[in-house]
Amino acid sequence: MPTAAYDQGLDRRVANFAALSPLGFLERSAHVYPDHLAVVHGDRRYSWADVYDRARRLGSALQAHGIGKNDTVAAMLANTPEMIECHFGVPMAGAVLNALNIRLDAEAIAFMLDHGEAKLVICDTEFAPVMAEALAKLGRTIPVIDVDDPMAAKRHAPIGQADYESFLAGGNPTFDWAPPADEWDAISLNYTSGTTGDPKGVVYHHRGAHMNALGNILAWDLAHHPVYLWTLPMFHCNGWCFPWTIAALGGTNVCLRQVSGDAILEAIRSQGVTHFCGAPIVLSMVVDAVTSTEVALPHQVKVMTAAAPPPASTLEAMEKAGFAVTHVYGLTEVYGPAVVCSWHADWNAESSEERARLKSRQGVRYHVLADLKVLDPETLAEVPHDGETIGEIMFRGNVVAKGYLKNPTSTDSALSDGWFHSGDLAVVHPDGYLQIRDRSKDIIISGGENISSVEVEDVLYRHPAVSAAAVVARPDEKWGETPCAFVELRAGQTVSEEEIVAFCRDHLAHYKCPRTVVFSALPKTSTGKIQKFELRDQARRL
Repeated sequence: MPTAAYDQGLDRRVANFAALSPLGFLERSAHVYPDHLAVVHGDRRYSWADVYDRARRLGSALQAHGIGKNDTVAAMLANTPEMIECHFGVPMAGAVLNALNIRLDAEAIAFMLDHGEAKLVICDTEFAPVMAEALAKLGRTIPVIDVDDPMAAKRHAPIGQADYESFLAGGNPTFDWAPPADEWDAISLNYTSGTTGDPKGVVYHHRGAHMNALGNILAWDLAHHPVYLWTLPMFHCNGWCFPWTIAALGGTNVCLRQVSGDAILEAIRSQGVTHFCGAPIVLSMVVDAVTSTEVALPHQVKVMTAAAPPPASTLEAMEKAGFAVTHVYGLTEVYGPAVVCSWHADWNAESSEERARLKSRQGVRYHVLADLKVLDPETLAEVPHDGETIGEIMFRGNVVAKGYLKNPTSTDSALSDGWFHSGDLAVVHPDGYLQIRDRSKDIIISGGENISSVEVEDVLYRHPAVSAAAVVARPDEKWGETPCAFVELRAGQTVSEEEIVAFCRDHLAHYKCPRTVVFSALPKTSTGKIQKFELRDQARRL
């Protein structure tokens, strides 16, 4: 066959093939931009040459302590320089980084340390008490390296065998690390929230981390040297792969331990921040801070938002305040964001309200995602692009994770039929842009009619007194389920249940409107997601 010639002597060799890995991004920036400011944290300043030096020392020190390929190194750290260094130094040693959620309790941390078989823990002293409690539950000893950050809100007594700077001092700044021989090798382990049962450990590979780091650049149209503010926790999907993205661009990481609207505005003004990421709750904090100070931004700031679908009203307020918002969507299993509401220039001519509506859609696939469809979960037939027919969002490609650690049943189920089944329900509009309607477990079925909790929440957010809202199903003898709204009011605002229901009736079909309204602070995760499982429990008890 003529095509056989393409296989003769044209083999994969060292000269023409290298495994994809994000680790090379750091080496390149240290070579090309050695003196460019890489990290800002309080009084600390590191160049890209410094970060490369420190990451190599970390990788070397880990290997000297017996850490090698496929060993797990857990990190219980805030958004500090050490967490950035862990994203490079740990995999440079061949190990797997397990960035732990700093908001979790000791029982959850103990489960993750045990399930992931952590061989070493790097822990900020602010979280030393919960880590000590978690280690006591384990029944086995794990070495701990302490990080004592002067900017911590609380600094507790160290619990480890060494402090981080001493540990680095014992490492080699010329450590001769190598990228993985196989890009399918694990680079990190990220646990899902575990809102039902034990959390699942999602395993990322070097190839996917490399590709989604570049995907962020393409989706957000990032130029070299952005000044990126760490409002998004780096423990969350490895900071959506942005530790690697910012290294690829030779940008500046501005660390932020405590996220607040005022702190974000201060960083924008004092550090020249150009970009940050965050959940819709972070956007609301920024809008409130801008409104209270009435001081214009010194320059336009670009924001990437995900998590729960952001209310159109929040997006409109951000635009008016001087922020350019890009809406993305993803899950832990797809390395964070993998879908983006790619903007069309002709949409700029629309009204601000229409622009916000368009931007609130989740959009289309990342450049590095092979395929994205909304399918009937039973037949796998693609839903019509009518903006109404609901199906399940499914992903396919190199930025789908390897699977769940030690959980072949869940892995096989999630990756069956050639797709990753997200569990998120959406419609596709005629222009091919998808829009989430709900999680499969969050759809409210009332009298046989499907009610999207997201649609009702979007209306609630338009009410001027509402700061946050969540809608869940409440059992009903007649209808099976009816919508129950939990509403968090803005400071100084008062409104009655009747007024909220009447407002909804002005904007929704009556059967979609809440039958019950509860005014209270909403339970949220550390990444700003409202914990609906808690609200469902409350609704059942009403």
